[in-house]
Amino acid sequence: MRISKKVLWLGAVCVGLGTVPAMAVIPQEKLAFEQDTLEKIIAAEEMAIPALPAVEEFGNTPAISGELLKERFAKLEKSIPLTYHKTSHEFVEYFIYKKAEFTQTMMEKMPLYFPIFEKTLAKHGLPTELKYLSMIESGLNPTVISHARAGGLWQFMPATGREFGLYQDKYIDERFEPVKATEAACRYLKQLYNIFGDWELALASYNTGPGNVKRAMRRSRGTTFWTIYNVLPRETRSYVPQYVAMNYMMNYGNDHGIYPSQTEFQIPNDTIHVNGYIDLLAFCKNSNIDFEDIKKLNPQITKTSLPDQTRDFVLKVPSMQYTYLVSNRNSIMDSCTRRLLLQPNVLVAKLDSATLDSMGKNPAFPYAMVSQQTTSEYDEDLDAQDDEIVLQKTRTKRATHTVRRGENLNAISKKYRVSVSDLKRWNHLRRNNIKRGQRLVILKEVKEPVRSSRVASNSAPAAEKKEIVRNDRHTKKRYHTVQKGDTLWIISQRYGLEIGQLKKKNRIRGNAIKPGQKLIISS
Repeated sequence: MRISKKVLWLGAVCVGLGTVPAMAVIPQEKLAFEQDTLEKIIAAEEMAIPALPAVEEFGNTPAISGELLKERFAKLEKSIPLTYHKTSHEFVEYFIYKKAEFTQTMMEKMPLYFPIFEKTLAKHGLPTELKYLSMIESGLNPTVISHARAGGLWQFMPATGREFGLYQDKYIDERFEPVKATEAACRYLKQLYNIFGDWELALASYNTGPGNVKRAMRRSRGTTFWTIYNVLPRETRSYVPQYVAMNYMMNYGNDHGIYPSQTEFQIPNDTIHVNGYIDLLAFCKNSNIDFEDIKKLNPQITKTSLPDQTRDFVLKVPSMQYTYLVSNRNSIMDSCTRRLLLQPNVLVAKLDSATLDSMGKNPAFPYAMVSQQTTSEYDEDLDAQDDEIVLQKTRTKRATHTVRRGENLNAISKKYRVSVSDLKRWNHLRRNNIKRGQRLVILKEVKEPVRSSRVASNSAPAAEKKEIVRNDRHTKKRYHTVQKGDTLWIISQRYGLEIGQLKKKNRIRGNAIKPGQKLIISS
């Protein structure tokens, strides 16, 4: 996650960042996963990058007193050092005099994303001031993509995003989903801090990769950011001072005449759990919802529809249109989904809202249902499309893990996506010490599909109707078509399976799978 070699890609951000399409389509190429996984950030491809002077060319006559900045840096400093340096001073003036518009935009977007950042940082026990880092990374644009194909608020490369649990296919890119991307960034920042034990080095590593920072430490024999400063890549030398300057501007920008004019806030929203195909343009048209609002609320969706295999996707919808959506659920869902004939009151999408209690006590009221009309599209290869509505039930699944050489609780918790505290509680551990060969209990909640029965045509004989219903009581096989970048672990996590189960169902001996391969998920 490096910055461009020019003094700041933020200049480009200011003039064109808002023009990047919110529904960007990400080409899914499989990338090699290297040690320095988070590559440098460059302005999005759609932007024209202006010629910017290098940091060292700013001049020697500061407009702001260095003593004033030293005093204010000291007041702002919490867990992360805010070291006064010539470069950090220059960036403060850069954001005040040359890029005041960008600084203003960051002030306006703070209420939109900072509550998410602060909550997630607190959850991971990380310094709250790390929230300013995303401003340097992406200009608080959740769908920005660099030339190097890093994407989202925290600028994850595709392969690195997958490594940190951010799902990507041609319809969904979770690097663009603010909550999940922030969760992944916190995990990575925590990992970097555990490596170096120093926040300035951790920030430099987030920019250029831990391998490059370690090489700089070996070359210079330094142990801090400022003692290795001169041997770091030029853009990385600027990265930490940029962070310091942005922290300062968000706290003292008003003193320099910069104020937000149109502060942005999250659109009040409720959620729908989508199972199966949905045409979002038709959904919005018939729900009186602005499609731009859907894009803002769901930036991880990269197309105008979700495919047949969609399961339990949480779609955010504006609360203002929620009552209308619920009241007209039949016609709306009928217009934008491909559904077979269902029994009355079979769930298509569950609408979650804290305001439902005030809408009435009709038990069917909070749910969108399809009308009882068949569609000819559904007759095409029922098994391949797997277009049935899937209801979900949750159960706790018990697994065991045998500790291998070199493993610790932190690594095992990341592998199974559980917390260290839960691991210790489940296994009655008082300390973090574990030994090779020790068996640990892992408890995970998994969702299992509960399929609805198809309803026979009224014109079919009674015996045929019984036969159809009887046959549907047997669970149909479900398949997953391997996408580029999929691994057995990613697929197993998506469907709540163990890797061993997945391999057994598909008679896979190793771990190799290839795009286009069909895997049995349930049978």
